[in-house]
Amino acid sequence: MFQAIYYKFVESPLLLRIFTIAVFFIILFGTAVHLIEPNTFPTVFEGIWWAVVTASTVGFGDFAPKTTAGRLLGIGLIFAGAGFLSAYFINLAAAAVSLQNSLQEGRAIYTNKNHLVIIGWNERTKEIIDHLCTLPFSRHVVLVDESLRTNPYSEKIVHFIQGAPYKDVTLRKANIKEAATALITSDQNKNEMHADMSSILTLVAVKGSNPALHCIVEILTNDQVVNAKRAGADEVIQTNKHASSVMLSSIQQEGASSSLMHLIDPKNGGFLKSITPELEWNNTTFGELAIILLKNRVLLIGIQRAGNITINPPLNFKISLSDQLLVIKH
Repeated sequence: MFQAIYYKFVESPLLLRIFTIAVFFIILFGTAVHLIEPNTFPTVFEGIWWAVVTASTVGFGDFAPKTTAGRLLGIGLIFAGAGFLSAYFINLAAAAVSLQNSLQEGRAIYTNKNHLVIIGWNERTKEIIDHLCTLPFSRHVVLVDESLRTNPYSEKIVHFIQGAPYKDVTLRKANIKEAATALITSDQNKNEMHADMSSILTLVAVKGSNPALHCIVEILTNDQVVNAKRAGADEVIQTNKHASSVMLSSIQQEGASSSLMHLIDPKNGGFLKSITPELEWNNTTFGELAIILLKNRVLLIGIQRAGNITINPPLNFKISLSDQLLVIKH
């Protein structure tokens, strides 16, 4: 039994071992001084009190040994107990600094649930996180990146994981199995084809760790969109295609890009959403429903039916309960 206790003690964390030794010495010396000088220290508790204030170098002076044996015991306590207490507080401070460094350098494991995992650090990621920080009840973000060396944000806002996102050990640190959503952004340091290949590889690793996770992946080339969907992407963001559409609109109509960006920018209060029709809207025309929604500052812009999206359909277009309404909602 003693051997089992000894092995448990040896295998315990250093801070716990030092603290245990310090407590042992305080109890030992407190009991000993009570036995040596029962008149000065009437109870064991008063002996322990003296041992605590002596070992911590406070020394209130309300209790002090009067005999030579008691004073020799006090000298031994100062050398032994004070040393262990000092070592304990030094290691406690070192552990706090080490924890802070591990959080800042992306080595600490994330343990919470229902978080947003963003993979890749770039200007788009920064814009997303900056906007999420302005929301009153934003979901906590876990940022995973291999190129960063320190967390660009406070640990209260973003938990940083440093490492290759396609490796299981990195995904485990991000607690990917209990995440709510994953956003995989394109690597800006690679050419478009290699960036897409890297994004799909990361997507495969993420889906392998958590098949039910909602994954949004950024793809730059049209050829890789199909592969991203095959790999399990729930949503594919074609950055180059979207940017080209905005540029084409600007070519055809001056100032169109500014209007479009203002329209879809969440910072301006507008959110492009897909909502399910209410029961009383069944067989309502597009024009009638648009007027109903406008009263609540909701702009109806299109209908999604059976996977096909129709923007600004005819006013007499009949709404079905199986449709999805594309709206801009404040």
